[in-house]
Amino acid sequence: MKLIKTEILLVEDNLSDAKLTMMALKECNIANTVIHLKNGEEALDFIFATGSYANREVKDVPGLILLDLKMPKVNGIEVLKKIKADERTKSIPVIVFTSSQEEPDLKETYRLGVNSYIVKPLEFDKFAKTVKELGFYWLLVNKIPDEI
Repeated sequence: MKLIKTEILLVEDNLSDAKLTMMALKECNIANTVIHLKNGEEALDFIFATGSYANREVKDVPGLILLDLKMPKVNGIEVLKKIKADERTKSIPVIVFTSSQEEPDLKETYRLGVNSYIVKPLEFDKFAKTVKELGFYWLLVNKIPDEI
């Protein structure tokens, strides 16, 4: 599997949160390509090269996935479950970035193999700071091999 380190897959149904996330990443000079998908169904199609993304190669996976949990069609836990259950995709770093502070969600995502669980701050400044910090760590500090 080849990680496309320049791609960040942002799976977020809230357009305001998605725009704020992309803006915060840009502000901290993270020049990675951000691909915004609005629900879990689109995310699975993209990751597994099906549906409208059938022209992609499954082996070309994003370097990082920012995943909301509460989404229409397919929720984030189902997306995480499928990513981590497949040999081709289980090594992709996945960060749950959600408004859910529910203990069952936290436990289930870690049981499934999430790399990090971050609750979205409600205040604009804290939200932007959190995105910048997670972008800095996962894209600049954390090291992953070119191929897994």
